[in-house]
Amino acid sequence: MMDRKTRDPRLANRVKLSEEHLITRMANIADGLKDVIKLGRGDPDLDTPPHIVKAGQDALANGATHYTHPLGILPLREAIAAYVKNHDGGDYAPDEVMVTPGGQQAMFIIALSLLNAGDEILAPCPGYNPYHQAAELADATLVKVPMTMATNFTLTAEMIEPLITPKSKMLVLINPNNPTGTVTAPDEVRKIAELCIKHDLILLSDEIYARLVYGNNSILSPASLPGMRERTITLSGFSKAYAMTGWRIGYITGPKELITPMSEINHAFAISTAAVSQHAALAAMTGPQDCVEEMRQTYDGRRAAILEGLTKMGMRYAEPQGAFYVYADVSSLDLGITASAFCERLLAEGEVMIYPGAIYGDHTDDFVRMSMTQPVPRIREAMDRMATVIQTIRADLRQPAL
Repeated sequence: MMDRKTRDPRLANRVKLSEEHLITRMANIADGLKDVIKLGRGDPDLDTPPHIVKAGQDALANGATHYTHPLGILPLREAIAAYVKNHDGGDYAPDEVMVTPGGQQAMFIIALSLLNAGDEILAPCPGYNPYHQAAELADATLVKVPMTMATNFTLTAEMIEPLITPKSKMLVLINPNNPTGTVTAPDEVRKIAELCIKHDLILLSDEIYARLVYGNNSILSPASLPGMRERTITLSGFSKAYAMTGWRIGYITGPKELITPMSEINHAFAISTAAVSQHAALAAMTGPQDCVEEMRQTYDGRRAAILEGLTKMGMRYAEPQGAFYVYADVSSLDLGITASAFCERLLAEGEVMIYPGAIYGDHTDDFVRMSMTQPVPRIREAMDRMATVIQTIRADLRQPAL
């Protein structure tokens, strides 16, 4: 039998991770536990609103069980274009909108369509890790832009520019950011846009969480800025704002000269996005929007519960301004263990699942991501369990060495 740590020679070189991932290992631990409070995955616990579900059911009953146009059904693309224009995101024709089987597949379509071997793609770290995988699959070079608490884990033009080289081709802006839940302010987005123009960079603007912001924070879509429409690919979708993760439907907008070739990659991958999901998304886009605001308020209440618990424990955190995540600093507790080790111990002893920032490319192993994907009573219970595990770890530290 091959040693677990020996790379199987049958694997292609593009496969970078041949061992069990930390998330898989934690899932295996959770399988043996009875009452895990899951604050790890970015999957809303809220259900898809009823009018959207009904639209999907009606579509199936009316024969929406076949392939569609590779770009997506025209009414949905028209609705997306209208939404984007009405929310200051740029003026696009329906053939400049492509519907994809989830936003995540869109990342890989973009990378394979626009990046050559050796091209550099700059991405915030910590940031959503599939961007790293997409770069690897395209044989491009990922250039990590390290973010810290000094800027509340938000991307700035000042930290990007020193990393730009003649090989730089694309910059990723995730706003609000996953995993940190922080927002890049409009003034900084303008500076980043100017940087892209100056250095002739394509900007991939990930706005999947744009409708989930809190306080006085707001999102500026860079595609709306002068000189940016022709160099911006905007990625968004329905998973987060409408709790439609299982429907697998996202979209990208951009100039036709880029979207048309990308559609051929999308066609090769999936032929088209599931027809039933597209009709449900159309209902989401054109139907009542109060459900989005209700969800946003629900997450805001959960955000307050997490922050209350962390403050009580004395754990430092980045100010969560959007999405449904809190990024907290385990090292601020002086426990003598990494964030990854803390996550595994918290799961095994406290039955609370959270994820370490290291899996999102963080250059430290100090932070953890907590999701606002449980009701407030369960979040408070999770905070109590976490406090108990922290006390146990501190007690261990006081034990004399044998």
